[in-house]
Amino acid sequence: MGIYSKLHIFYIGLLRGFSDSMASGPGDTSIRKIQSTGGGTFTLSLPKQWVTSQHLKTSNSIKIDWRPSGALRLTPLEQEKQSLRTISLDLGHLPDESLFDHLMGAYIAGADVIRIRHNSQEKRKISQQIRRFLRATRGFELYVEEDQLFELHCLLNTGDMPIMSSLNRMYLQLSSSVRDILSVFEGDDPTFLDDLEERENEVDSLLHLIERQVRLLIDNYSIATKLNMTRIQSLESGNLARSLERMMDHAVLIGKNIHEHSSALGHKENNSSIRKLGEWQNALKELMINIRIRDANRIEEARTDLKRIQNELKDHERNLFQSEKKHSWMLAELSVSESIRRLCAYARDFGESLINMNAYKGIRQDVKGVYKNI
Repeated sequence: MGIYSKLHIFYIGLLRGFSDSMASGPGDTSIRKIQSTGGGTFTLSLPKQWVTSQHLKTSNSIKIDWRPSGALRLTPLEQEKQSLRTISLDLGHLPDESLFDHLMGAYIAGADVIRIRHNSQEKRKISQQIRRFLRATRGFELYVEEDQLFELHCLLNTGDMPIMSSLNRMYLQLSSSVRDILSVFEGDDPTFLDDLEERENEVDSLLHLIERQVRLLIDNYSIATKLNMTRIQSLESGNLARSLERMMDHAVLIGKNIHEHSSALGHKENNSSIRKLGEWQNALKELMINIRIRDANRIEEARTDLKRIQNELKDHERNLFQSEKKHSWMLAELSVSESIRRLCAYARDFGESLINMNAYKGIRQDVKGVYKNI
């Protein structure tokens, strides 16, 4: 055998050895050739290390998903059975007064079971933090309460609560709050605004739920299938939820100003910025409609209107500062005007997320791997 033939065999063996070694664990890569078994059937061997790690045997079944990108995803059917995601929190190793934050972190990260180990002397304070956590989230219940252990279980199936339904609920709470604010400003009963903080809490809890769903969806494709949503769509939906939550924060601030300074803000010499709330509300409604319709022209029209409102409010604030007259309502008016400008800014961010979702839906990949819009 010639030296070139020997070198050829050596390099082929080296490449094969390299390929096999690259499939030794998660994140590794291997290259395998498609084999034809006749009759139009093709086969591909699976890495032995993967089969072993999944505890698979001959005749076990594997689910094959053909992804929109063209990739195939292989999943042992046994993994279809959802396992519980458990986290343990030992208060002896956590900073003082930090339990609530760690509970929220575990919730958003996707934990199904949260175990809290503690000193029995701290039980009353811990119970208060747990009750606060249960009010701030959806689906969790106290399952075990012992001298040195609390155990919380999530009873809500993540895939059974569509993200779009949560977004709609957030929008309805925000929209109804603004309607009541305008109504009270026009002279209706101020008690209409007494439950604003409760509505804000519901919006916050829905945001936390969506953040939890997004993280679980990224980690588990079966949840993506149940929610009928891609990873990119879920991330942008999280951005939509965050924008709605921030808008609700400013709506509550405006409501408090109306409740405390309604007579001053309604002064006859004051062309209050509150009157811009109706225009903002119309623009946001148009954006909400276009979550489904995705009409680029209508989205851009709404974003342009919001920008116009922002500019008009800036001029309004500038005129307040330049006025030689000093009025008691100026401080409240500036606060309201700034909040409405921020409402417009967050609504524009909302529209930007819709544009991003539109762009993602319009991307396709041709055979050569070159992306193009169609």
